[in-house]
This record gives sequence, structure tokens and C-alpha cells, in this order.
Amino acid sequence: MAMAAIKQKEIDEQITLDDSAILAVLTKMVKQRQDAAAQYDAANRDDLASKEREEITYIEDFLPQPLTDDELNALIDETMAATGASGMQDMGKVMGALKPKVQGRTDMGALSAKIKARLNA
Repeated sequence: MAMAAIKQKEIDEQITLDDSAILAVLTKMVKQRQDAAAQYDAANRDDLASKEREEITYIEDFLPQPLTDDELNALIDETMAATGASGMQDMGKVMGALKPKVQGRTDMGALSAKIKARLNA
């Protein structure tokens, strides 16, 4: 299933995916299955929800270990210092510098929220 998604992306975009693009595909697959599992839970379809969670476990075997909160906070601090970020106008600089370091190892939405909170503080 993972290989099929990767091949489909390569065919659709007529490119050969590099490691970061493959991580993005796998991360998207995990997110889709998490959303599906939540919907199945809401509909009391525990059988289908557990199937989605099993697939998540399988896909996560191919992803790098997720960053801990401490590691993520240290990377954010380091990147903010390196880019000289001081306010919300620097959000793009910080996200752009961090993305290659954390791709596939953290939820980008959660990362964005953490950076936003730091820049607004």
C-alpha cells in the first residue's frame, strides 16, 4: 500500500521522489488513516477503526522516530536564534529553516502552533 502511494505520486508528477518527498507521502498516509479512524470511532465502527490503526502502525515502521517535545523545543530555539526571528513576520523564515530538519518526525501543524506561540510571546 505504501509503495503503491509512492509510485502513484511519481507517476502523477512524472518525477522520481527523493527521501523527503517519500517521507511526506508516508506522513500524509498516516494522517489520512488517523482521520479515518476518528470518523469510524464516531460512527461506532470499532472494527474499521482498529484496521486503520493497524495500518498506521505498519506505515510508522518506515518513518523516522518522532521528535520528543524537548528535542523539538531545542530545534525551535536554535532555529529562531540562527534566523534572528523576533516576531510573526519571521514565521516563514523559521518554518522554512526547520522543515527539512523535522520532516516526517513531527506534525507540521503542531510545529507551526508552537512557533507561533513563541513568536507572539
